[in-house]
Amino acid sequence: MSLIVLAGPAGVGKGTLVRWLLDNAEGYSLSVSATTRSPRPGEEDGVHYHFVERARFEQLIADSQLLEWATVHGDNYYGTLLDELTRADAAGLHLLLEIDLQGARQVMETRPTAITIFIHPPSFEVLESRLRERATETESQIQTRLINARAEIASAEEFDYELINDDLAQTGKDILKIVSESEG
Repeated sequence: MSLIVLAGPAGVGKGTLVRWLLDNAEGYSLSVSATTRSPRPGEEDGVHYHFVERARFEQLIADSQLLEWATVHGDNYYGTLLDELTRADAAGLHLLLEIDLQGARQVMETRPTAITIFIHPPSFEVLESRLRERATETESQIQTRLINARAEIASAEEFDYELINDDLAQTGKDILKIVSESEG
């Protein structure tokens, strides 16, 4: 089992890449992150995220039950439950983590064998367009995500691999190749 970290700015297509991987490759599982943010339309608890109250999340932190966690965009906690690793390992599955830069750095520190992949947008203009097209954030939230994106992109060299998500299938195939080659 490999732990695969996919990180990059909001709107870069990490979620779409994960869906492609799960639909087109056997032996992969997605880690369902915990968050304190409210569900978006169509999101289900335990499927898209584990939606938890702030006090519960803070208890998970205190009890060391998270592989990584971060405060994202200034107001919500996101994190990976250690139970997700146990579940994937028991099933013999590669575990995909779709996380932000803060979380990726924590995983790099505690799990140096993790395969870390930074996903770039084809351009900053495409990234902004994707954020606006999904119509899930306010203008203020979009601006915060764009500011954060510049800092995240500037840190991409910290990752083992960098890919540009300009062709979904090709980027997915590149991820599969990286994982296969990393296994030796």
